[in-house]
Amino acid sequence: MHKIGLKLWSCNTDFYYDEAIRLYNKGVYDYIELYVVPETLNTLEKWKKLKIPFIIHNAHFAQGFNLAKKEKEERNLEIYSQTKQFADELDAKYIIFHGGIDGDIKETARQLANLNEPRALIENKPFVALPNRMGGNFCRGYNSGEIKLVQDATGCGFCLDFGHAICAANSLKKDIFKHISDFFELNPQMFHLTEVNDITSIYDSHPHLNEGELDLKQIISLIPDEKYVTLETNKNSKENLDDFIVDCDIFRQNVFS
Repeated sequence: MHKIGLKLWSCNTDFYYDEAIRLYNKGVYDYIELYVVPETLNTLEKWKKLKIPFIIHNAHFAQGFNLAKKEKEERNLEIYSQTKQFADELDAKYIIFHGGIDGDIKETARQLANLNEPRALIENKPFVALPNRMGGNFCRGYNSGEIKLVQDATGCGFCLDFGHAICAANSLKKDIFKHISDFFELNPQMFHLTEVNDITSIYDSHPHLNEGELDLKQIISLIPDEKYVTLETNKNSKENLDDFIVDCDIFRQNVFS
C-alpha cells in the first residue's frame, strides 16, 4: 500500500489542525508533510502533540530560502536551523529541499552538502518559475542531470514531483513521460502528486484529482508500492478538508482499479 500524505504549513494550527486529527484517526491518510514557514517555532509544541508521522518540507524561495545563490547562505542557514528543530522534535523521516531559483546548481549542491543533513531529499522543479510570484526566472533542479549533480555531491535522496516534471518537460520541448522516466533512474524515495490544469503548460498548478488533464492511472502506475505520496492539491475550504478526502479516494481507486 502506498502511504498518502496531507500537505500542511506550520502556521496551519488554526484552520486545519483539528481536521488533520479527525482524518488521520479515520485512516484517510498516513502522514503529514509539514512545510515549515520561517519564524513559526511558536507552533512547534502544538504539532508535537499529534501522534502522527511527519515529513518536513523546508521553506523555499518565496520565503527567502535560495540554495543556488551564495549571498543567501547566511539566511539559508538561519531558516534551515528552524526547519531542523521541527524535524528533530517531530522525528521526521525526511526533509525536502528545493534547489533554488536562478543562481548555480553547483552552489545548490555545495550549500546542501554543508548542511550535512542525512534526512535531506532534493525535489525537482519546473524550468520556469511562476510569474509575478517568485521574484526569479529559472528554477534549479529542473532535469535529472541537475538533481543527480546534487545527489552526487551530498548523498541526499530525491522527491519526484510529477507536476513539476511535466512543466519542465513542456519548457524543454521534451516528451513528458521520457522526462519523468529520466527522474526514475535516480531512485526517488517519495513523490508529490496533483492534477494539472493544462498538460502543455510550463507553469505549475494544483487542481484536485480528476479535475485536470493528467492521465492519473498511468502516472500512479509508475509509483512503486509502499512509497510516500503527498497529495499537493488545493484546499477549497478553511474549515474542512472534505476535498482532500475525495482526492485520497480517487488516488486509491486508481491504484486498485
